[in-house]
Amino acid sequence: MTNKTSKSSSGLVADVLGEFLKSPPVGTPTEVIEAFDVFRRESAAPLPPHLFYELVEQAPVAVSITDPKANILYANHAFEKLTGYSADDVQGENESILSNKATPIELYRTLWHTITNKQSWSGTLVNRRKNGDSYLADLTISPVLDHAGNITNFLGMHRDVSEENRLQRQLVHQKTLIETVLDTAPVVVALMDDDGRVVLDNQEYKKLLGDLKTQEPAQLLLQALAEQADLPFEQMRAGQQDFRNLEVRLEIGRTGPRWFSCSGTWIEEPNIAATAYFAHQSVSPRNLLLLAHETTQQRRESERARIQHLSATLAEQQRVCGMREALAAATYQIQKPLNLVNAAVAMLQRTGGDNNPLLPVLEQIGDSARQAFEALNTALPEESQEPKEMVNVNALLQETLELSTEALLAGGIVVNWHPTIVLPNVVGRKKQLRGLFKNLIDNAIVALGESRSAQREITIKTQERNRALVVEIQDSGPGIDPDQITTVFEPLYSNWRNRRGHAGMGLAMAQAIANDHGGMVEIDPDVEFGCLVRVVIPVQGA
Repeated sequence: MTNKTSKSSSGLVADVLGEFLKSPPVGTPTEVIEAFDVFRRESAAPLPPHLFYELVEQAPVAVSITDPKANILYANHAFEKLTGYSADDVQGENESILSNKATPIELYRTLWHTITNKQSWSGTLVNRRKNGDSYLADLTISPVLDHAGNITNFLGMHRDVSEENRLQRQLVHQKTLIETVLDTAPVVVALMDDDGRVVLDNQEYKKLLGDLKTQEPAQLLLQALAEQADLPFEQMRAGQQDFRNLEVRLEIGRTGPRWFSCSGTWIEEPNIAATAYFAHQSVSPRNLLLLAHETTQQRRESERARIQHLSATLAEQQRVCGMREALAAATYQIQKPLNLVNAAVAMLQRTGGDNNPLLPVLEQIGDSARQAFEALNTALPEESQEPKEMVNVNALLQETLELSTEALLAGGIVVNWHPTIVLPNVVGRKKQLRGLFKNLIDNAIVALGESRSAQREITIKTQERNRALVVEIQDSGPGIDPDQITTVFEPLYSNWRNRRGHAGMGLAMAQAIANDHGGMVEIDPDVEFGCLVRVVIPVQGA
């Protein structure tokens, strides 16, 4: 470029920028105005044209100045570098020389409508370099007005944003790809922030959310893990300890229990605050990626086989318990007359009645009674000492209901099952507790069989109250007379009209099992209808 051209360009740039800076059009980017005004703000005196020219020439953004018809009058060095055209190549040419013809015509119409109405326009166009390569131009065009308000020039500034657009599109594609993979994954996925809120989930999570009727699945799963697997989440978050394949059980409405195998990974979220730019050891919040694979179908299949085995085992257990209760009651009944005979023998011996012919008879009766008593005690089946373990009471009750399915269907009985979704485990003897609940449910079935009411329902509820598990089993049968509430706990006592096949109600054995677990069995005297039996068992450490 000749010196003459430089001077001409210097004057043109000075004039255009001078007019532009006097009254920048509305919408002109602030950083552009500040960049062009930097020299003027630092000097009290008007700046010579060549300083404006040098400022624009060295600007990192491509700058061009056109006449009102978009014919190029000036282009700076950044323009030459970006487009491949020299200033001499484009001088006098229309800005359309840069058009790739891939930009929609409607966009150009909007552009011209905006700038001819003396407003700045910003947007993205598809441009073409001198060598034919295409690029995306982030363009701002501002009209330059004279003192009369007429358009004298257009000031254009643009930069290549092709790489930024590629990265953005790639990021959007990756995000879409990740969301697609998550939504098609057959597992529940939830990403939880440091405050426990779900910030990302998938379709399986949304399905579970619908099943739980707006209860947050992630919170329930974490609660179940804490209660059933004893996970200390705060310590795990602090130490970033992951967990793998921990199975938990949720009670979901009338559909019954559902099992999930849960895994979790702690993810440190990058700290994007400006003050953390140089802080390599800055504290960042930790997110939890929770995965839950539903294992309900597998569990139900294995449960069916296990229930069949349990049914046989429980039948034997109940038979033995019935024998124990019957023999214990028989020894109790023998003990009464034996005590009377022993007392009579002792009285005759004290009063010198050795020659009384009744004494040998009484002694013979006493010996026979003692032999029978010892024989009954010897015949009592030994009670196996089952080891204690962690017991899920909801699961145990569900098993017991499945064991009683045939009797419930035969009696046309409706079961209202209202478990608390997540219950802490108790330390206990599983077989004994299962026998306890089976006994109470069987009693309810018998009571409904003797009821003349058309309403044949058993309602079972579970909850935690004061660090104890409370199980309520209520039937809509005839109920128990308040005067008999304590009597029904005696061995071999029966309140049934048809006693055939029933040695007793089994409440004595049930109470003994509850006592063995530090709890109790009680009958609510204030229930309005039927009979409500309440079992209370302390949880571990209570």
